[in-house]
Amino acid sequence: MRLKGTAATAAMVVAMAWSQGAAAQNSDYDSLMAMDNGGLRSELEQRYEAGLAASLDPAISGANDPRYLWALETKTQCAIAIGFMKSATRDETSIRKCTNAYAMMSYVTAPPVVQAPPPPPPPQRPDICDDEIVGIVFFEFDSATIPAEGGQTLDQVVANIPVCGWTSLGVSGHTDTSGSAAYNLGLSRERADTVAAALESRGVVTSALNVSAEGESRPRVPTPDGTRSPQNRRVEITAN
Repeated sequence: MRLKGTAATAAMVVAMAWSQGAAAQNSDYDSLMAMDNGGLRSELEQRYEAGLAASLDPAISGANDPRYLWALETKTQCAIAIGFMKSATRDETSIRKCTNAYAMMSYVTAPPVVQAPPPPPPPQRPDICDDEIVGIVFFEFDSATIPAEGGQTLDQVVANIPVCGWTSLGVSGHTDTSGSAAYNLGLSRERADTVAAALESRGVVTSALNVSAEGESRPRVPTPDGTRSPQNRRVEITAN
């Protein structure tokens, strides 16, 4: 059966510990058996206490930590060996198991903590957020009807409102210089009102719109009077 996640990690840690601790276990066992009975019992009691403390440590017992199992084994086997020592008996089996479990408890480390990936960076603020004019709708000659491409422009402006944090939009109507100034002023107002209505239909509240009419007074491209200019027949949208 294939181990997954933290179980697989724990198994790898234990396998590494076996290879690191095998030689130390044999050497430790030989050192214990070379002690007199008093020294051996004292050492076994010290290891029992270490196993008991580790088994009660919340950081070990409450986690997927292989040291917990070795702590339980250390406590159990060392207690058995201590029991034999009360009658001055050196039980090689329990002493060796106590030695091995203590070594594994000491060599095995906690599974590495897998760090969560950093959160993605916040979306980059579009350059349009800081533009003086955030949208332009152009019109046909003597018309206040928004063409199809103008509707796409308005869609983009509305989509950028939450992204850019705009709280109000300026809607300014303009005409070219063909026709009288008075007529063009009225036409520019009609164009501005048409765009404002289109923005409202897309969810922009009326109070957030500042509508104005400039007529032919502020051409985008300066031309002689009476000139038809597609660049000047427009509504400009600004944002704050």
